Parts: sequence; structure tokens; C-alpha cells
Amino acid sequence: MKYLTLIVVAALMWLVGLFVFAERVRDLTPAPEPARADAIVALTGPSAERVNAAIRLLEQDKGDRVLISGVNREVRRRELRALTPGSSKLFNCCVDLGFEAENTVGNAREIAAWARSKGYDDLIVVTSDYHMPRSLLEIRGAAPGVRLTPYAVSTPSLDDSRWWRAAETARRMTLEYMKYLAVLGREAMHRLTGRHPERPAEAEAPAEKAESAT
Repeated sequence: MKYLTLIVVAALMWLVGLFVFAERVRDLTPAPEPARADAIVALTGPSAERVNAAIRLLEQDKGDRVLISGVNREVRRRELRALTPGSSKLFNCCVDLGFEAENTVGNAREIAAWARSKGYDDLIVVTSDYHMPRSLLEIRGAAPGVRLTPYAVSTPSLDDSRWWRAAETARRMTLEYMKYLAVLGREAMHRLTGRHPERPAEAEAPAEKAESAT
């Protein structure tokens, strides 16, 4: 009976967490006007809207450069340029393409390496609303000390407060919630062990370096 009670309590906590997570996702859009940052990063996804939003922010002088992370290796720069708004001059001078990332962990590593190489410590992060919480966790893990400002792109199907009634939206939100919990657990384990495989040694946070030196 005790184990059954624990299972029921755990299931209820998980369910409450799912709805809290979903409300957080829905609150991310419409995205407020961000303050100017060093640069803008966009994580590629199922549509071009993430990239388009990042380019619009660049046009508004919200950052010096844009990194589009996770670009398909088969896509040529001119092909991507044809799909995005704005001037060719701005795209050619101030947009970098990242071809290494194949998932969100890869995005975080690619963004962290790019920010270090450019000396950036303040980024606007552009991705879909449901993808934003996990993306921020991953990037913070790979790039400690970098200030991140979320700029979420709305997913119309998730705007409905009764998203859980449709199989597709319920599946998307639940799957993303599970991935988010997995990253939370992984990051907690990294803090306990003091080891972070996603983070290069030179990017170790100052506080962690101080702890390891004592």
C-alpha cells in the first residue's frame, strides 16, 4: 500500500509539473522586446520562423551578429539567404552559419564555442516557445556566465489553453517536458560530481574553479 501511495503521489507531482511547464511555455509568447545584447543566436527547427525572427532582431540592431546553429550541411549559404528577410549586405556581413549541431546539446556546444571565439557574454536566444526552457538549460550548462535573453517564436497549436485535448499538442508538450526533466536531472548530477562533459575546461565557471582549488 505504501508503494502504491508513493507511485500515486509521484504521478500527481509529474502531472502538476507538466501543466506548470506548459503554462511557462505559453507565457513565453508573445516575446517582449529584448534589450540590446552582444549577439543573437537562432536554433534551427521545423520552420524558417526562428531564423527569420533572429534576422529581424539583427535588423533592429539588437546585436552585432547572428549565429544560426544547426544548419543542414546540404544547405548552401545563398539558399538560406533566399529564405530569410532583410538585406543581402546585412546577411553577408553579420550572419554566421553553424553546421556542427545535430540536436539541442550540439546547439549549446556550438553556441558556447562561437560566443567564446567572439568574446560575447550576452546573447539573445531565438527558438520555438516549447523548445526554449530546455535550450536555455543546455546553453547555460555549456556556456556558464553568459547572460541569456529568451526570444521565443510562437507555436500556434500550443496557444490554446486546452492543448492537452488534442493528441498532437499533448504529445509535443509531454515529450518536451520529459526531455526538460532529463536535462534538469543531468545538470544536477554534473553539479554533484563537479564534472560537466558538455563544457570545455576553459569554460569552467569561476566559482567552480575556486571550489576545485580548495
